[in-house]
Amino acid sequence: MPTRPFDFENSAGHRLSGRIELPAGPARAWALFAHCFTCGKDNVAAVRISRRLAGAGIGVLRFDFTGLGRSDGDFARSGFSHNVQDLVAAASSMTDAGMKPALLIGHSLGGAAVIAAAGSLPGVRAVATIAAPFDVAHVLAQFDPESLAEIEREGSAAVLLAGRPFTVGRELVDDMRQQDQETRIAELKRPLLLLHSPVDQAVGIENVTRLFVAARHPKSFVSLDGADHLLSKVRDADFAADMIAAWASRYLPAPAPAGASVFDAEAEETGLGKFQLAMRAGQASFIADEPESMGGLGSGPTPFNLLSSALAACTTMTLRMLADRKGWKVDRIRTAVAHRKEAGTEPADLFTRQVTLEGNLDADQRNALLAAADRCPVHRTLERGARFEPVNDDLTLP
Repeated sequence: MPTRPFDFENSAGHRLSGRIELPAGPARAWALFAHCFTCGKDNVAAVRISRRLAGAGIGVLRFDFTGLGRSDGDFARSGFSHNVQDLVAAASSMTDAGMKPALLIGHSLGGAAVIAAAGSLPGVRAVATIAAPFDVAHVLAQFDPESLAEIEREGSAAVLLAGRPFTVGRELVDDMRQQDQETRIAELKRPLLLLHSPVDQAVGIENVTRLFVAARHPKSFVSLDGADHLLSKVRDADFAADMIAAWASRYLPAPAPAGASVFDAEAEETGLGKFQLAMRAGQASFIADEPESMGGLGSGPTPFNLLSSALAACTTMTLRMLADRKGWKVDRIRTAVAHRKEAGTEPADLFTRQVTLEGNLDADQRNALLAAADRCPVHRTLERGARFEPVNDDLTLP
């Protein structure tokens, strides 16, 4: 799925670094993903889940909280309340960009944060949490007791979290202890999906039991059986994303019906970047764009990439039809096409094609297949040229 940067400012004026995962076509809905404590937007689970949801038609923003990853600010002076404020700022920036989030997703402490943020985001229709603690202060159990005592005594201390050193201040500790998460859960007034592993060693399964009991209906639970806390295995992250997409489909806007079209292909501006287009060709949807060097986002194939693709696809299909009709043993056919313009020649467009044939073929069979490449319909269309009807807003095909 295409992805692009999406940076924004939080309420303190700090620049926060984000990435938007875009569906291959118009987004059915937009979601906001909150990463686990100290993880960052490029954590394996954050990336896999966001991209998997984009594949299901849900665009996702993942970003680094204040002081983490590429985001500005001081992590030591931030706290849980700052994370909630960052989520509200992210949602506001998405809304301003025409991507109002309808779904919140949070991993670990990020799950607690999306529950807290939902009350300030009336446009959110559903909330999903992964391995979330019931009590925000639960994360303090991950601190070394001596470091925690030093924070209380000195105001800050170095703490080792997930094998990485962080400087943590008293403000963060006090903020976590003051959160009334049970009341927030009871007053959520949103459909809630809770995903949790029964073997989670960082946030025990008892947390999801307390969350489920505290929540009002509609509420759902999915067991991430065998997964670790960080969903470090690709299959676990993919499973979580698939469950979220299936569950959320009940609460998100229904996808627009594709309907029958008299056109073979359609392109519509997405509003993201200068050239990005939502494409539909047959039953397929995808993104087209120009490279960054041309002022685009580089998020999809260019028009000439697509033209080359048509020639590559048609060539391969033509050779397959011939091989099957002759009964020749061809295991695989691969066609690569390049396009360039040569100044001073007529015509200026030059296509270079390379065909690879895998199988038990003699020289005559191989030569016959390679010669047939020039007879593919797209090759002939390009070679002969084409006619065009006048274009107008009311043009319809018979």
